[in-house]
Amino acid sequence: MAKRQLNRRQNWRIEKIQGERAARAAKRESHALEELEGGDLGPEQFGLVIAHFGVQVEVEAEAGELAGQVFRCHLRANLPALVTGDRVVWRAGNQGSGVIVAQQPRRSELCRPDNRGLLKPVAANVDLIVIVFAPLPEPHANLIDRYLVAAEHAGIHPLLLLNKADLIDEHNSAALDALLGTYRQLGYPLLEVSAHQGGGMEGLQRLLDGHVSVFVGQSGVGKSSLVNSLLPAVDTRVGPLSELTGKGMHTTTTARLFHFPGGGDLIDSPGIREFGLVHVSRDDIEAGFIEFRELLGHCRFRDCKHDREPGCALLQAIEDGRIQPQRMASYRHILASLPETTY
Repeated sequence: MAKRQLNRRQNWRIEKIQGERAARAAKRESHALEELEGGDLGPEQFGLVIAHFGVQVEVEAEAGELAGQVFRCHLRANLPALVTGDRVVWRAGNQGSGVIVAQQPRRSELCRPDNRGLLKPVAANVDLIVIVFAPLPEPHANLIDRYLVAAEHAGIHPLLLLNKADLIDEHNSAALDALLGTYRQLGYPLLEVSAHQGGGMEGLQRLLDGHVSVFVGQSGVGKSSLVNSLLPAVDTRVGPLSELTGKGMHTTTTARLFHFPGGGDLIDSPGIREFGLVHVSRDDIEAGFIEFRELLGHCRFRDCKHDREPGCALLQAIEDGRIQPQRMASYRHILASLPETTY
């Protein structure tokens, strides 16, 4: 059933209610912070944000006698929004509480626009983005390409991970082979695993060790099952596929960071069905398709849109087999989803 469209007054009322709730939460947080600051706080120390809960975050102490302990921390008002993976300077309070006093510079951040189109970081200091897909729900090259463009734009290495490899059969194997073949030809690292049966999981663990990784992908592809397989001690609920739509039902509700025994961290983020790129310019999207890069600037016209223009280097590359039509279709689909100001 299609979603009911809201009129302007209904949208205004929803925003008003949400704003009032946010104001009340901020007021409560301000009072709690004042009480904390008025008490005895420990010395400044370094910490790692391992989860985010509204106006508070969970911080893991990184050194000293508190190393490894987790504290629910308040943020000072002059700080920017923090996300899982951020490294901070904080002071411990009483009964597992604390105050964050500074944010350390980020080496990288993974962002996406929220429902209002405002850019929102979802994870920080990530150096490996694991793009998870599966035979079911049916994988879409356009969504995979969106993740790849986002990874290239953020300067984060991608790993393509086909989970639920045990569900490959005669009905979907040809389509999956064609999909995987495209990315193998481009040189992207790709691994096939089955979190349910355990196949390929040791190889995945070796690739994750020593990195700060984030799992992304639409709901239902088995991200929570992967976490449970990699970290059996972690209790992550696993949601079923909707029998009606074949799409996943969301389980993880907040991004959380876990440590691997052999080193490295994993950020398990909420599943999303659409990865917006409205914050990325046309030039950056073109550069995000790595096979385009050596051809950019070689079209006959400087303002070539790579559509029907004569002398287009990208169109010629499609005819020559150097660019797959599927990838060009993804590129055009992404551009079509952007506001005109991004062009």
